[in-house]
Amino acid sequence: MKQLRILSGGAAQGLVEKLRPAFEAQTGCVIEGTFGAVGAMRARLLAGEPADLVILTRTLIDGLEKGGHVTADTAADLGTVETAIAVRHGAAMPPVGDASVLRAALLKADEIHFPDPEQATAGIHFAGVLRDFGIHDEVSPRLKTAPNGATAMRELAASKSRNPIGCTQATEILSTPGIVLVAPLPPGCALATVYTAATVAKARASAEAAHLIAMLTDAAGREEGRRLGFTKS
Repeated sequence: MKQLRILSGGAAQGLVEKLRPAFEAQTGCVIEGTFGAVGAMRARLLAGEPADLVILTRTLIDGLEKGGHVTADTAADLGTVETAIAVRHGAAMPPVGDASVLRAALLKADEIHFPDPEQATAGIHFAGVLRDFGIHDEVSPRLKTAPNGATAMRELAASKSRNPIGCTQATEILSTPGIVLVAPLPPGCALATVYTAATVAKARASAEAAHLIAMLTDAAGREEGRRLGFTKS
């Protein structure tokens, strides 16, 4: 059976998985998706890993298009995802509505879960927030990083500590059982990231890639995206 090979940021995993059954029924093509930190997915593509479709940040897609790694004019924005705070299901919801109370909540937490601070969009940004707050070194022993946001949130859900907290893309929070989204990062700390799909220049399944991009960006796909945490389309 033909395969559609995807390299994607973790923020889009929930949406791709939601559309997978319909896509596979319509095309007879199965999705083989790898989801993780956008920097790592870009690196895999540039290292020569076979792929038909990439879903990364708009900035990274633009760079790949300029370099000839994705096909010009195939890029389509899926929507915008906010970076947000999460806690375990049933935990008290900490106040995070402005920078000062978020800082206090982070200092109070006994574990802080977030994705790769070098490769993941949310991880890079959140590590910067900790430094801007002047608390990175103080909380360093409590930082629990993971290769991607989905793994970080699963580890938050499984944590046995008294007062853990997490931060990653809202879509990854909403698609992880056992945790709840508290709120996006407050003004002054906020990050909203546009995610974009494009067909890889060396794609073997370019028609199927175009079909999935159409599904991700049609009215039904955009509505599903909003339910899963994409705030704008």
